[in-house]
Amino acid sequence: MHILVTATTFPRWKGDSEPGFVFYLSRLLAKKHTVTCLVPWHPGAKLEEEMDGVTVVRFKYFFGFERLCYDGGILANMKKSFLAKLQPPFLVKAQEKAIRNIVKKEKIDLIHAHWIVPQGYIASKIKRRFGTPYVVTAHAGDIFPLKNPFFRKIGKRALQDCSACTVNSKATGKAVQDLYPVDMSIIPMGVDLKQFSPKLKDKKVRKEFGIDGEFLLFVGRIAEKKGLTYLLDAMPSVVEQFPKVKLVIIGDGPLKIELEAQAENLKLGENVVFAGKRKNEDLGKYFASADVFVGPSIVTKNGDTEGLGVVFLEALASGTVVIGGNVGGVPDIIKDGKTGLLVEEKNSKELSKKIIELLEDKKKREKMVKAGQKHIKDHYDWEKVSRKFEELFSKVV
Repeated sequence: MHILVTATTFPRWKGDSEPGFVFYLSRLLAKKHTVTCLVPWHPGAKLEEEMDGVTVVRFKYFFGFERLCYDGGILANMKKSFLAKLQPPFLVKAQEKAIRNIVKKEKIDLIHAHWIVPQGYIASKIKRRFGTPYVVTAHAGDIFPLKNPFFRKIGKRALQDCSACTVNSKATGKAVQDLYPVDMSIIPMGVDLKQFSPKLKDKKVRKEFGIDGEFLLFVGRIAEKKGLTYLLDAMPSVVEQFPKVKLVIIGDGPLKIELEAQAENLKLGENVVFAGKRKNEDLGKYFASADVFVGPSIVTKNGDTEGLGVVFLEALASGTVVIGGNVGGVPDIIKDGKTGLLVEEKNSKELSKKIIELLEDKKKREKMVKAGQKHIKDHYDWEKVSRKFEELFSKVV
């Protein structure tokens, strides 16, 4: 098959910190098929290149002043930039034109549209004009906050016209069904068991952050739905029990300055480190070296939440026990008391209690990690995930 993949999140260059799940899936599919990824251009990125067997084509959509995609995503960028607010119609038109050109030039057997809006909607327009079948994949960020009547309307059209629909978790699936009752498959994004492994544990990581005691880790965007403010509120109780504990926060985002001030007001001092971004290929050693990974995700005011929580997969694959907010798709990964611990969202008191519980009981951590790693290998190994997509694509074509 020649598969055309469309997305708005994709590595802009080698070593980029942007989420790479679309690329990871595409490069596995490229072992057997021809795969072209069409994604928005960003200043500093190449317009066309080959990445691990995948042809990557990037399109411009706003005269060299593109601000809508990457660095947090479309919705986040529209909130912080007036220029970004102007760009959605330009993105849709430019992406549709670019897909049309590729479909005319190449024999495309299938379009894989990541996100219902805008990629799914654009794919529906292409299908109506050229007859090209498409599979739409919902990742949660395109469905949970979908409240605007116009966007809901075009989202329904994307689902009505698709040849197949996949979702990354049960929670995302329910949100899709509430929008339009479409037949769908739950196929999560996966984790590379070579890139994330207990073998990557590195003593240098503790030296890097000056950790002499317990090591808590958070990795992700510093944004509302990640619930970091509640983790910081939980830390004084943890520090009281474990004075040398250190929470390392890897990532960046719109709430960083606000949360740094919160940590200072709580007098957390050296117990919290805002470490900034790290390359995707370097994250494995941080996950493997931590004692506990904490992701206190919440549901935001506009209804957005975790569709899956790939970081929990990466932590468990790395041999690190996890604590997660009981929201969205997180319970698909964390079976409470078995593969990790779930906490009620926005409950700092319960969060501190669960952190202390795991830090005090190494045997419990090891037992959960063992069960968690089996769960990951059985259901989230990228090799198995890619085969599920491949089987679905073959049926559609």
